[in-house]
Amino acid sequence: MSAQPAQPSASRRSVLRGAALAGAAGVGLTACGGAEGRGVNASATPTAPVDLGPAAEVPVGGARLYREQRLLVSRPAEGEYRAFSAVCTHQRCVLDKIEGTEANCPCHRSRFDATSGKVLQGPAVAALPPIPVTVRDGNLIAGPQT
Repeated sequence: MSAQPAQPSASRRSVLRGAALAGAAGVGLTACGGAEGRGVNASATPTAPVDLGPAAEVPVGGARLYREQRLLVSRPAEGEYRAFSAVCTHQRCVLDKIEGTEANCPCHRSRFDATSGKVLQGPAVAALPPIPVTVRDGNLIAGPQT
């Protein structure tokens, strides 16, 4: 057998540089895009009325996240409800939890006031869009009213 010349192997630096360039070009590596479980690129507001179930499930002085419907509802006082999109205004991830009256985005840790939709902590800079909400037959109905 004849001896083959040794092939140089890629250095760690070359591999890392290539990965960084691929990421910068949007090839193969994504930080936020395509995170299906997080709801990236989810619609920010409902296009039809959405029945969220019993209004009593939202505690007075608190809030509830309706993640499947991408909605956040707070109840500042008895008989008063406010609804907002639960889609973060930074990278459009769906909010994942409520702590007191603060809503959290899992992607970059933006935090929002669940009673006003205002940004409490960035990187998001825009408030959550308000959504019309009413109580009908004891159930919360969010979105465009018919």
